[in-house]
Amino acid sequence: MASAPSPEVLRAPLVVEFPFTRSLGPVQSAFLTGLRERTVLGVKTQDGRTLVPPVEYDPVTADEIRDLVEVAATGTVTTWAWNHEPRRGQPLDTPFAWVLVKLDGADTALLHALDAPGPDAVSSGMRVRIRWAEERAGAITDIACFEAYDEEGGGGEVRSHDGEFSEPVTGIVAPARLDYTYSPGGAQTRYINALSGQKIVGERCPSCHKVYVPPRGACPTCGVATTDAVEVGPRGTVTTYCIVNIKAKNLDIEVPYVYAHIALDGADLALHARIAGIPYDQVRMGLRVEPVWADDARFPDHYRPTGEPDADYDTYKEMV
Repeated sequence: MASAPSPEVLRAPLVVEFPFTRSLGPVQSAFLTGLRERTVLGVKTQDGRTLVPPVEYDPVTADEIRDLVEVAATGTVTTWAWNHEPRRGQPLDTPFAWVLVKLDGADTALLHALDAPGPDAVSSGMRVRIRWAEERAGAITDIACFEAYDEEGGGGEVRSHDGEFSEPVTGIVAPARLDYTYSPGGAQTRYINALSGQKIVGERCPSCHKVYVPPRGACPTCGVATTDAVEVGPRGTVTTYCIVNIKAKNLDIEVPYVYAHIALDGADLALHARIAGIPYDQVRMGLRVEPVWADDARFPDHYRPTGEPDADYDTYKEMV
């Protein structure tokens, strides 16, 4: 008899996005503030090399370097790659070349975009110059891009610079974003489909007989496929937990709240979920909890106390 077809494995677009905030040391502060003022700064190493963009420590000797110098806004392409389809947030919204440019006076190359009509107009050794952004705030985007420049290179002379500017840039906020298509695989597809029916289903290892929730598709201990579905819970035991005091962006939950590892009845792997329905300072190891399903019934929104006596430590100590 023919076996039933397997359910289609789930796939969905996923975006991971957050603002990355960092402070700047004196070298990076001078470099970015200089860009705001249409000035490109590098650093001079003890052996006479000029590094652009500048770094605070010599990559060869690890010596601290602070000797700032000004280099030209013109340079030479050392290598390049054509970008046929610009993505969100890239320097240009039309096809362009990524180029490494050794600015006149520098010994290292700076990566940025080159505005060119097509790949035939780009070559290693071509002369380029910086096209400055009309509005500048002290970021690498103050360089809008590079553009072709017909004049020959200068002498490559550099001038010492004290790095002093009015209102220096001391920190940056850079948006980080990753767009991709995520597939949870066959085991977690079955797990997610079961959740839509308010069931929590794990998989058992045929060798060690442990039940994993959420299922991984294979036993991490024995390395064999976990193909036997096992319904667990819905109740479980808090094995360990943390109190969250920092409010996450776009998450409508008031702080403080508790996230916990919960060993569902019948499972041998704890999953994590939010605990509610109890003051945060009363959550404890051994607390017996049950799921409260979201309005669309596709997943538990949180877990709440069942009112049962706390579980004995010996019943869950292997999952702490």
